[in-house]
Order: sequence, then structure tokens, then C-alpha cells
Amino acid sequence: MINFKNISYLKAGTARQKEAYKVLLELNLFELLKNFNPILVGTIPINIDVELSDLDIICQSENHEDIVKVVREKYGKLLGFEIKTIPSYKKLKTTIITLEYKTFPIEIFIQNKLPEEQDSYLHMLIEYQVLLKEKEVFRLKIIDLKEQGLKTEPAFPKLLNLGGNPYEELLSYGLQKGYIS
Repeated sequence: MINFKNISYLKAGTARQKEAYKVLLELNLFELLKNFNPILVGTIPINIDVELSDLDIICQSENHEDIVKVVREKYGKLLGFEIKTIPSYKKLKTTIITLEYKTFPIEIFIQNKLPEEQDSYLHMLIEYQVLLKEKEVFRLKIIDLKEQGLKTEPAFPKLLNLGGNPYEELLSYGLQKGYIS
């Protein structure tokens, strides 16, 4: 199992993962965010990214302004820099900082919840386990659905024949299979 909490695994990955690693090092982003428990999540870590896939970084902070201030000071002049706050996602305030660097759009998600307990991390762990079990043909089908415009979380339940809300069904599936606890 990959230790997704340490981005060094990207060094030995695909060309896109290696490129992501270099970008994250150049930006010194994980060092800047180290007090907020950053974890890279999404499609690039598990090799189901498409051309326009972004780097999603989840963090934890009780005071979102702490991260916003640090990130704005360091990267506020970068293309696409924007801050958006959602007052309540699953009863949690969520702040999203977006920016662009080289070939990557980057999104930093902030919640006052351990990153290891955030939905995006749990989804990625489940998706990773499914990919290990289902092999390359399944991975390519996911990428094909994504290239057709389907988001990642709905793509997995579609291929797994799960009904209902895809985000919740994926979490339920992961619990049932023992991929998360």
C-alpha cells in the first residue's frame, strides 16, 4: 500500500506523477502547509488522471484564515489565485484556494477535520483498492468515463453497478469491503 501521506512516492511514478512531484517541490507547498497536515488526494496519486486533472491538497485547520494568509502571501500573484468558502459541507466550513502553476491547476481544501477522515481522502483510498483489485482494464474504463466528462466519484459506482448518491455509495462500498474503517 502506498503511503499517500508522504508525496515521495510520486518520484517513482508515472511521468505525470513525477511532474507533479517536481511542481510541489518547486512551490515548496507541503513544507509551507506542514502545520496543517497536507495530503495530496485525487486522481494523480492513483494514476487515473486526465489531461486537465488538478492537484488536490487537503488540509486541516480550525482557523481557515491561518492557511489563507500563508498561501496568499506566498502564491497570491500566481495565475488563477482565488479563495472560496462554503459555509457548510456536511456541517463543516470548507475553504478552497485555487491557483495555477506550470501545467497544473492546484486546489487546496481546508476543513477542521483530520485529512485522513475527509471524504476526498477516503474516496481515494477506496478507489485505489478497487483499482488494485480490478486491474488495468477497469482503470482504463475509469479514464475513458472521465474523458467523456464524468467525475471520478460517479465513475467508480457506475462501473461497480452501485445506485444512489455516488459519493455516499462509494463510501458505503468501501466500508463494506473493508477498504476503510
